[in-house]
Amino acid sequence: MITKIDHLGIAVNSIEEASKYYEKILGLTCEGREEVESQKVRTAFYACGEVHIELLEPTDPESPIAKFIEKRGEGIHHIAFKTDDITAQLKSASNAGAKLIHEVPIEGANDKLVAFLHPKSSFGVLTEFCANK
Repeated sequence: MITKIDHLGIAVNSIEEASKYYEKILGLTCEGREEVESQKVRTAFYACGEVHIELLEPTDPESPIAKFIEKRGEGIHHIAFKTDDITAQLKSASNAGAKLIHEVPIEGANDKLVAFLHPKSSFGVLTEFCANK
């Protein structure tokens, strides 16, 4: 059901500042920026082969990304796996004992549905499932 690693989410204080590294040092091109109001975050996506880098900048001090940065600093926030059936993937993970953050997919960036597993269920790595709408 998982088809590939879709993207790596990187929490940053400033997309403008972080973009300099991804564009000037790594030579990647930004494919698009978006604000996801429901998650209180701005995103920027960079393709690296078939995997994307998603920069995540908080838009509110109470957002999950702001709290992550406050607690752990900037850096890798999550790994996202693309699935062809996000509802079935969530059910399978739950049945196997994973703790779900989202029992029902929510709208995410890039016109996708997303849902997260709690990092306590995945050896400290916040895991996202994502699927096209």
